[in-house]
Amino acid sequence: MILLQVQKAARFFGSDVLFENVNLDIQEKSRIALVGHNGVGKSTLVKIIVGQQSADQGQIIKNKKLTIGYLAQDTGLETENTIYEEMLTVFKDLQQMENTIHKLEQKIAAGNENNTEYQNILKTYDQLQHDFKEANGYGYESEIRSVLHGFNFFEKDYQRKVATLSGGQKTRLALAKLLLEKKDLLILDEPTNHLDIKTLGWLENYLQTYSGALLLISHDRYFLDKVAREVYELTPKGAEHYTGNYSSYIQKKETRYQQKLKEYEKQQAKIEKLEDFVARNIVRASTTKRAQSRRKQLEKMQRLEKPDTAVSGPHFQFTAKKQSGNLVLKVAEAYIGYDNYPISGPINIELKKHQIMAIIGPNGIGKSTLLKSVLGKVPLLRGNVRFGTNVEVGYYDQELKNLHANKTVLQELWDEHPTTSEGDIRSILGSFLFSGDDVKKLVHNLSGGEKARLLLTKLAFDHDNFLIFDEPTNHLDINSKEVLETALQNFDGTVLFISHDRYFINKLAGTVLELSSKGSRLYLGDYDYYLDKKEEERAIKEAQAEKKPVFNTELKKPLQGNYFENKELQKKKRKLLREISSLEQQIEELDLKTNKLQQLMTLPENYKDPAKIKKLQEKLKKAEASKNQLEEQWEEKSFASEDLT
Repeated sequence: MILLQVQKAARFFGSDVLFENVNLDIQEKSRIALVGHNGVGKSTLVKIIVGQQSADQGQIIKNKKLTIGYLAQDTGLETENTIYEEMLTVFKDLQQMENTIHKLEQKIAAGNENNTEYQNILKTYDQLQHDFKEANGYGYESEIRSVLHGFNFFEKDYQRKVATLSGGQKTRLALAKLLLEKKDLLILDEPTNHLDIKTLGWLENYLQTYSGALLLISHDRYFLDKVAREVYELTPKGAEHYTGNYSSYIQKKETRYQQKLKEYEKQQAKIEKLEDFVARNIVRASTTKRAQSRRKQLEKMQRLEKPDTAVSGPHFQFTAKKQSGNLVLKVAEAYIGYDNYPISGPINIELKKHQIMAIIGPNGIGKSTLLKSVLGKVPLLRGNVRFGTNVEVGYYDQELKNLHANKTVLQELWDEHPTTSEGDIRSILGSFLFSGDDVKKLVHNLSGGEKARLLLTKLAFDHDNFLIFDEPTNHLDINSKEVLETALQNFDGTVLFISHDRYFINKLAGTVLELSSKGSRLYLGDYDYYLDKKEEERAIKEAQAEKKPVFNTELKKPLQGNYFENKELQKKKRKLLREISSLEQQIEELDLKTNKLQQLMTLPENYKDPAKIKKLQEKLKKAEASKNQLEEQWEEKSFASEDLT
């Protein structure tokens, strides 16, 4: 059943078009990701959907009984209640029902069984008990505790006033309350802000089983991969619909682009041929009629626009002006913290030339402090740090403090490279999307994304051979993240970075360093490999607690210590499993399509019309052929997966 439809929606700013001709369908259980470049109007569209703004054209059609929960970017709860009191407000009806049940119990205890009123009370009591149980009346407080725990609010926090919380904590609490409300449609604009990796994992699992529909805006591609089952890409000209998760969308978008480009080039070749014929034959009496016919054909032709490869984005690279020695960084038995109070330790790092290492760990464990200690900005409590020969360090600070608020964009770069010509400075700024009058803007007037790009510009211009990043993707849109990933993959130096962007970690990291209160632990693989190892460790720990041998469910034999060490094998298998899952989803979609076509063929208005039935048969034949092709691919990849096992 369709819950909500957006029909030909448009939003204008004066004579400028933000977006137009947007169509979007939300059904029961939909899991939709709304994507598009920064500034295209994603947040504006959802505000139109929830009624906070009006569309300049088009309409929003909603199911009459539809309930919508909406979380805007960085919106927190504002209330005088404590954390637990605020969560209880969600279940006000259940609490009133519970009070009524208790009052009826008192009446039953004091009443006369032979009285008619007493029997009516019993009936009311039985019905209320049933309704209370069906509405999870006996479990709602447990549900509150579970959701609060998922967002890192524990029993010791329950009596804290919401007003005393930080902005990030208020945003997390607002999201917790929305989840408990269980609306028919949940619209979340950047819900992963202020969440650490552990909480992100919890939220993904919760949303996968959410009873209602979801419409999500997020720059977290790993999150979208886990939760979304369809993607709408918002553009100024409309909304392109894709089935599947984010990774599937990227693949299908490329395929769609290649198809459009092929159709465009084919039409251009035809146009060129027709125009050439007209030019050569229009003045010749013997061929003028044919030339006029071709001209009319050209005039009637609906000309295709050349498809855009992508939205214009930054284009840059990192290069090192000289090479470092083989050992780049060594941290030995280090303890980090403040005022002689250790946060984490012992920490050991040995980073070699051309390696890319990610540092992960819960919020507050000292990841940023570790980088500052490595750079000598915060003293170690114990241990030592040593850089290798010829190591030149560039540092990206997540708080963007390496910028000067009162300088212009041009001055920020030129003051550090005074011997470089203004033209060259402007050229590199242009590659990071600072052009024209943008270079005259004061730094303190820039948006978070612009400041992030300016700091990346400075790093690229310094040509250091060891780059250290603290949350480099925080202020970047998806397009900019992908450009940064490519630049770092092609970098001829060494990289150490902190990130909670799991997609980014998977793309870049060759090793993952996990930081905890007990110190550091190194994992020789990407983020998915890290998760595999953590799951293996958890299974071993549980088995040891139960004093049982640990079995790999696929191998049907005890785990060997070095089995999961084969990183390449695991990466191949994970890739195959993702491809198999994608194929299964496509086969399922084609099954639905063929069933729908077969149903249409049984309708009198179709089977009595030869032209209609012929078209339907052609569509069915094409769908079945595609399905057979996908099933062959599925079988091939399934066998390949079994061979790896």
